[in-house]
Amino acid sequence: MKRTHFKLPLAGAAALALLMATPALAHKLRPGGVAAQVAASSLTVTPSRDWNQLGRRPGQFAESWTVDGAQLNDVTFYAAVPAGQPLIKERSKKREPLPKFTSETLLIEIPELLERTYRTAKDLAAFELISTEPSAFVGAEGVRFRYAFTDKDGLTRQGEARAAIIAGKLYMMTYDAPRLNYFSRNAPDFEALVASARLN
Repeated sequence: MKRTHFKLPLAGAAALALLMATPALAHKLRPGGVAAQVAASSLTVTPSRDWNQLGRRPGQFAESWTVDGAQLNDVTFYAAVPAGQPLIKERSKKREPLPKFTSETLLIEIPELLERTYRTAKDLAAFELISTEPSAFVGAEGVRFRYAFTDKDGLTRQGEARAAIIAGKLYMMTYDAPRLNYFSRNAPDFEALVASARLN
């Protein structure tokens, strides 16, 4: 009996290999119109469209969602980060320590906290803070800031964040996507998430 061999296109084979190699990274559907608790906290959002929650959380107080994949559109929630903690999990506390949110951290310093975290965790080639302005978030005095960064692969990404410090804890949402095409495409979806954010 003649044995038949099937060949997948290169892109399909690569995608299949990735799926088989990372079963623990399965996404969880976050359907549009359904309120969702995020980052094991009292922060909830009601998405205007379907999102996928990434299986691996970036830190104890963080959770990431995407539409097309983290490299194309990434929303990360930082919820109830207490004083003395970094935004995300440290790879090495000795060799690559991350900056910490502290009881002395001011709202105006949150953009710098995110920049220093990104520079260390993502090994960035460049990071630029584009704008910062006061903006209420989850019913509290907050800050809104925009930024851009170039990753180690040379791809420029654009970002926007909203943050507030409530009862001594940091609450923040960030949205990162490639500057061309993807950022503007999903920016309204991020704004809808921000508008729906509530503390219960």
